[in-house]
Amino acid sequence: MNKSSNKFRHLVWPLVSLALLLLFNAIFTDNFFKIEIKKSDSAQESVQQPAVPDELPAAAGEAAAQVEGAVQSAAPEAEQAQAPKKDGKGVSIFGYYLYGTPIDILNQGSKVMVLAIGMTLVIATGGIDISVGAVMAIAGAIAALLISMLDAGNCIGAGLGPSVYWIIPVLAALVLATVAGFWNGMLVAGFGIQPMVATLVLMVAGRGVAQLITDGQIITFDNPGLVFLCNGHALFLPFSVWIVVAMYVIAGLLTRKTALGLFIESVGNNERASRYAGIEARRIKWLTYVICGFCAGVAGLLAASNIKCADSNNAGLYLELDAILATVIGGTSMAGGRFFLSGSLVGAILIQTLTTTMYMKNVSPAIVAVPKAMVVIIVCLLQSPVFRAKVLSIFASKAAKGGVQ
Repeated sequence: MNKSSNKFRHLVWPLVSLALLLLFNAIFTDNFFKIEIKKSDSAQESVQQPAVPDELPAAAGEAAAQVEGAVQSAAPEAEQAQAPKKDGKGVSIFGYYLYGTPIDILNQGSKVMVLAIGMTLVIATGGIDISVGAVMAIAGAIAALLISMLDAGNCIGAGLGPSVYWIIPVLAALVLATVAGFWNGMLVAGFGIQPMVATLVLMVAGRGVAQLITDGQIITFDNPGLVFLCNGHALFLPFSVWIVVAMYVIAGLLTRKTALGLFIESVGNNERASRYAGIEARRIKWLTYVICGFCAGVAGLLAASNIKCADSNNAGLYLELDAILATVIGGTSMAGGRFFLSGSLVGAILIQTLTTTMYMKNVSPAIVAVPKAMVVIIVCLLQSPVFRAKVLSIFASKAAKGGVQ
């Protein structure tokens, strides 16, 4: 019984914080939990919502906050006022899909959740990867460039048809992102460079690489297959949610049903002892960075699919910080060792829910980071056994003084 409770202890405070945030929205936000079932009719043009990227720059000001906060309320008017293009938005494999703010939180938070899966494994080895945002930009850039060339018929793969050849840009983006993760792993595990410094190189240079790929332009596309990744639906939910579920299951099986998870935790706890025990510590660390790069590539595809373009300047901007915060909120220590994939997903949902709440309350993007940081600090303090012990000791001492008097 005690062992079972310890197994889920890391989820207690993130879930409590998420529950309090949802309770706040239930009381103070109109129609926050309103979910509708919509029908996708292939004979009719689907409903188009305003495309609002997750990474809203501070220069966007109040107007950007109002656009983000009005996404849910503006959708019904948009449905009546215009006949949008067929771009995969609202397309469902079974003809129906769920629509509402909670569903939008899952869809928009899918990028951070995917990043958090890879980041958790890296942090568990005692490392960190701050380049995942730039890798997202690279993946989105190469995917958008290739799909635009294929759509224009300038490549040999164009003869495959639009329902098939979108796989080529997806595979190319994933391969390039995995190579970027391999590069980070080589610097950290192969040459012994500090993880912060090693990944800082690609964080700075990565967006330049993405700019070179796109020639400094924002490349747009409307290929149905690529757009479906983040705008399509399957089994009533956004397809991006099922991508997160698939990656979580695969990562869980690899780390909990094989020796990989034990090796990762062993390297994070004591790398030297792990080497003496016969574990290839460098190879394990290298592998985690490769996996993290692959996850960043998936997140980059979702980000490009969401806005139907490759924006090398803003794609994945600051999402590496959200991924790190989600991992820490989920109970994984920055010092390495034991890790919790489920906690990282809960942390990512908490961050996305908080972000969506602030935008719906018309909070300026310039100050969104302040309340987000406060919530993160509070949750991390509640996760700390040392902090809880000191708080309890203060109350215990006051109670003892009161009893003596």
